[in-house]
Amino acid sequence: MTTSYFAPKGGHPEQDQLLTDRAMFTEAYAVIPKGTMRDITTSFLPFWDNTRLWVIARPLTGFAETFSHYIMEVGPGGGSDRAETDPEAEGVLFVVEGSMTLSVGGQTHEMKAGGYAFLPPQSGWTLRNTGTEPVRFHWLRKAYQAVDGLDYPEAFVTNEADVTPNAMPGTDGKWATTRFVDPTDLRHDMHVNIVTFEPGAVIPFAETHVMEHGLYVLEGKAVYRLNQDWVEVEAGDYMWLRAFCPQACYSGGPGRFRYLLYKDVNRHMPLRLGTAR
Repeated sequence: MTTSYFAPKGGHPEQDQLLTDRAMFTEAYAVIPKGTMRDITTSFLPFWDNTRLWVIARPLTGFAETFSHYIMEVGPGGGSDRAETDPEAEGVLFVVEGSMTLSVGGQTHEMKAGGYAFLPPQSGWTLRNTGTEPVRFHWLRKAYQAVDGLDYPEAFVTNEADVTPNAMPGTDGKWATTRFVDPTDLRHDMHVNIVTFEPGAVIPFAETHVMEHGLYVLEGKAVYRLNQDWVEVEAGDYMWLRAFCPQACYSGGPGRFRYLLYKDVNRHMPLRLGTAR
């Protein structure tokens, strides 16, 4: 089946459009619809040329406490030779449109739509758009929680097309997760996966767990249960879910429903506020 990924283009709505939208921000979750990702909501970064971005999650008390999530747009010739300025930050890149050149660990990788890269702290990676069209990609960042006796995970680059999805038990393959990292590799303290639902597939119970989530809808539409509410979402929308926010999903079709999913994993719970362990 052909894979497609939604990519925001910016722009600005006309004056005759209604301002009523599906955007919402609650104590338990937030929904940022694709229509909010306009030119006037973009940001810029030091040391990045011909680049703009939408910040759709950032560490904030009562919001995304463990990670940040950007949607990057790098024009032809743009990029950075000093991409990550935080020595403690790890990152994941996922390309949704265009192509780019990523250099890390002395190796150069050509990445296109579906491309996925994990970048450990202090990896000194650089990125350039050597093409003639903009490249758009997700960049998720987290302060790595080091553990005595565990090395940093190594950097790697792959593509979704080269990773076999894992079907959830009892779903006849209608609910599957594409995992880019072995869940038993305890060096990793975050997972960024792709979840796929065929039309009619469901999460048949209200998941309630300690992991914080960021979900960007890559394809399709669905009705998502967030805390006490059912919310319609579609390709280009973003959801943030606080730890322990009840969540479930019904994929209404007519095509597949797919999203990029962040979660924090594999570490002790902090026993003192403001500490990493």
